[in-house]
Amino acid sequence: MIHVQLQGVGFRYPNGMQAVAGLDLDQRSGILGVLGPNGAGKSTLMRMLATLTRPTEGRILWNGSDNPDALRRTLGYLPQEFGVYPALSAREFLAYLAAVKGLPHAKTAARVDECLQMVGMQDAADKRLGDCSGGMRQRVGIAQALLNDPQLLIVDEPTVGLDPDERLRFRNLLTDLAGQRLVILSTHIVSDLEASATDLAVMHKGRLVFHGTPEALIAGARDKVWEWTVDAGSLPQVRSRHKVCASLRRPDGVRVRVVAHQAPSGEAEQVVPGLEDAYVWLLERKGGA
Repeated sequence: MIHVQLQGVGFRYPNGMQAVAGLDLDQRSGILGVLGPNGAGKSTLMRMLATLTRPTEGRILWNGSDNPDALRRTLGYLPQEFGVYPALSAREFLAYLAAVKGLPHAKTAARVDECLQMVGMQDAADKRLGDCSGGMRQRVGIAQALLNDPQLLIVDEPTVGLDPDERLRFRNLLTDLAGQRLVILSTHIVSDLEASATDLAVMHKGRLVFHGTPEALIAGARDKVWEWTVDAGSLPQVRSRHKVCASLRRPDGVRVRVVAHQAPSGEAEQVVPGLEDAYVWLLERKGGA
């Protein structure tokens, strides 16, 4: 059984600043996307889930227990800032971390090779990490998180700085890894979650403002998304008056896409919302980012 529960979880810094407040969440296996603008409290939540930071309020339960040692034994974590030893190869680096994690020495070599295979790094296993691309180092980061075959895999802003191909490869990798695990992926990039997340948790100013399926979030923006074409000179005025989700330059002007209760223009057409639209609409209703 894979079951994570947050009961009134909060975190307050010693200076009194409240980073996270009143989080209640119940999540089982699949991919949970934790979405929110920078400063929403996502990384603080990830550190608490990874047992690196203790909540100052409430409890986090893993399969009914709030013992962090029980969770650590079955936890894999890729932090937002993941450092490597550039002089080591991927194989050497993972063998070192396997020793740190206490994996049996006799099984280390086989497990390292298995993890390299899972993340598609077997052909570059002996390449110096200093010579690897950002995407390759991120794959090594996932490999180290998988060394102990975790039931809970936490990754924090994993695609920042990656090119589009690496981002796509990374998203596909997380989808393949989910299986019977619970993967918690924190990001502010909606496209990282569109094709992979089974559930979403949206954070705003330290609080949970949505927890449910992507389809449920999209349903909340039904009849609230509009498109029309304006001339390029009018775009700044449109941005000042409306919440623009996207704009696309075309030969006849700029096609703008906005969220609003009512038609923002006599020429605006109602369109089917996507996940990005629904996310922007939710934050707009909660007072903006």
